[in-house]
Amino acid sequence: MPAKTSSPKSVAHAFVKAINERDIEKIEKLMADDHRFIDSLGAIVQGRTRMREGWAAYFRLVPDYTISIEETFSNGAMVLMLGAAGGTYTSDGQLRPENSWKTPAAWRAQIKGNKVAEWRVYADNEPIRRLMAKAE
Repeated sequence: MPAKTSSPKSVAHAFVKAINERDIEKIEKLMADDHRFIDSLGAIVQGRTRMREGWAAYFRLVPDYTISIEETFSNGAMVLMLGAAGGTYTSDGQLRPENSWKTPAAWRAQIKGNKVAEWRVYADNEPIRRLMAKAE
């Protein structure tokens, strides 16, 4: 029996849910083998295994990272989500209120066969950069 096909929008929202749960296993299962991540500065990370490691490292820096979606638009396999991202930066595992941040953000997901083939983030990284610089 063939696998159930989900809409691109539902796959993208499932990916956000997995991120918000900081569930590396779910995130990995939702990424295509050749998954491509593009950050807001244009840096590209290619491959599901590398991104699994990337997410794990990011969750160590921002253990309560959360995405909130306010609007979603889809066109075929492309899903655009608008909202905000935020969390608490930590260099020592302690979550301190003064190290929390939030910024408007957008995400573009390209969906292929019920998997996220590409995840592109558009966000102002300055709030977390300031916190990281202050911690050095």
